[in-house]
Parts: sequence; C-alpha cells; structure tokens
Amino acid sequence: MKLRALAVVLAAAASLAVPATASAATPPSQSAAGWLARQLVGGDHLETVFGGTSFPDTGLTIDGIFAFASAGVADTAAGRATTYVASNLAGYIGDGVDESYAGATAKAALAAEVRGLDPAAFGGTDLPTRLRALLTPSGRFSDHSAFGDFSNAFSQSLALLALDRTPGGAPASAVTFLAGTQCADGGFPLDFGVTPCVSDTDSTAMAAQALQATGRRGKSQQGLTWLAGKQQAGGGISAGTGDPAVAPNTNTTGLAGQAFRAGLRLAAAQKAKTFLTGLQLGCAGIVANRGAIAYDATGYNADTVVRATTQGILGLGGRGLAQLTSAGSSAVEPVLACP
Repeated sequence: MKLRALAVVLAAAASLAVPATASAATPPSQSAAGWLARQLVGGDHLETVFGGTSFPDTGLTIDGIFAFASAGVADTAAGRATTYVASNLAGYIGDGVDESYAGATAKAALAAEVRGLDPAAFGGTDLPTRLRALLTPSGRFSDHSAFGDFSNAFSQSLALLALDRTPGGAPASAVTFLAGTQCADGGFPLDFGVTPCVSDTDSTAMAAQALQATGRRGKSQQGLTWLAGKQQAGGGISAGTGDPAVAPNTNTTGLAGQAFRAGLRLAAAQKAKTFLTGLQLGCAGIVANRGAIAYDATGYNADTVVRATTQGILGLGGRGLAQLTSAGSSAVEPVLACP
C-alpha cells in the first residue's frame, strides 16, 4: 500500500480508536500501552525531554510501535505513529548519500516489518538495501557519516533482527561479527573494539535476541546466563555492567525480560515482570498517570516515564523482537478502571 493511501486509511480509522475502560483483570502491558497511546503528541509521535524542552523523537516513536505490538492494543495509534515515522524517515536514517545511519535504518526496517509493511518500500526507501550497503568487510554494520561512526551492539543486533525477516536473511558475516564480540564472561559489550571487553546489560539483551534469531543459540544462551546473574532479588537489573550496588531500572529490565522470555528463561522473565509491575502506577496514582511505568523506585518522573514505559512493556510478557507483530492487535486504548 502506498504511503498516501496508508495515511488515508489510518486517518479514517482513527475515529474508531476510543479509550476502553480496563478491568482489574486487564494485563499490565495493556493498561501501560493505553497510557502510552495517550502520550502521542499530535496523536502520532513521542517526544524526548532534554534540558526542560521536548523534541520529536522518531526512534522513541518506533519504541512505542514495538510496545503497542507487544501489548496487542492501540493498533490505530500505532498506525498513526508508523505514518509519522515513514514521513520523517530521511531526518532519522540519513539521506543515503552523505549520511546513512545503520542503527536507525535497521530500527525503521524492523518497525515496518512489525507493522506488516514492506521494508523495501517504506517511506519511499528500500531500507534493507540501504542497510546492506552499510555492511563492512569485517561484518560490522557501520554508519556512513561526516560526524563519525556511532554504530554499536544495538545497531548490529537490530540489523540482524530486521534482515533476518527479509529474503536471504541476515548476512553470515554480520552474525559472526556480533557473536565474536562476546566477552569472556558471556555478556556482550556496547562498543566494539574496546579493551578490556566489558559486558553491558542492555547490549546483552539485544545481542541475545539477535543471535538466537539467526541460529547462534549457544552464544545467545551464554549471554542470557550472564544477564540472569545480574538480576537482583526483586527481579530488576541495573544498566551498564549490572552492578548490584546500582539501583535497577525499567528500561534495562524491560529489554532483559523480553530477552529472557524469547530465550525461554521463564523464571528470570517472571522475576523481571514482577519488578516492572511493581513500578507501574495503579489506582493510588494520579488519574492521568495510571498505567505508566516509572523508571525506578523514585517514582513517576515526566522526563523519563515515556521511554521507561515503552521499554517496560516489552518485558511484560509479549513476543521477542524476532517474532514481534502487530497482526491481531486491537484498536482499544485501555484505561485502568478504579473506584
């Protein structure tokens, strides 16, 4: 479907997306996704707060698309967000001539796939072809930019996940490259080529999903073993090295919980879910905040809660990124029912 036609269909459907009152039995992921849908600025995108000012954030909007698909609700809102991403693609992935960003290109391609759209014709761009053009002889997907190469474990993992869904699959050299970055302790670093190798919790969650999807289950499971070893008593995991002396957070725990479930580490996945639901605002919270997931135990913070909720939803029981789809999702945007 061409972008213009898609936009017309989504605009017509928007009037059908009305909030639905959630009962006490509504899954936490759905009440969180309902709250998140109501945070879309202009009804179609999410914004990041920096220095007290809000800025449109295409990458965060894609995180929202993943969250809606994971929860299986807010499908009409997700459609509007998808149209926004397609309409603002060049500013996000680069113009393809002077600037091309591997991670952004991969993430946009995965978003199209999750939405059931053709990534080779998304926003007027052939994203898989653009992404494959950024593959270096080493197997690393690298940025082509005058500002430097900021590609890392996230961009490499997203590239494998996105291309694995396309004809021909992910390049073998790229899979081998990511597998080869594994640290001696089993985890995966954020940045490549750094000595000594230091495992990172967020990067390990992403790499484990990508390697499992592309046939490197052994490497993936080793990563999940390391990640599970960083899980604190309450089920949360802290960023960076996973130092138990550092307070755990929703963003890291959400990614880890999704990776645990995808890798069938169900006990660890359940512990992560327990931590996440413990930070979700319920009936005791302000009405407008109910359903949101705070970043950490300090509570609701407007500067961090949107990103925390998008990534927290991923750890509440949905599919992994390799199988994530919006197919079958409902248009409803649940509102937590409270006395």
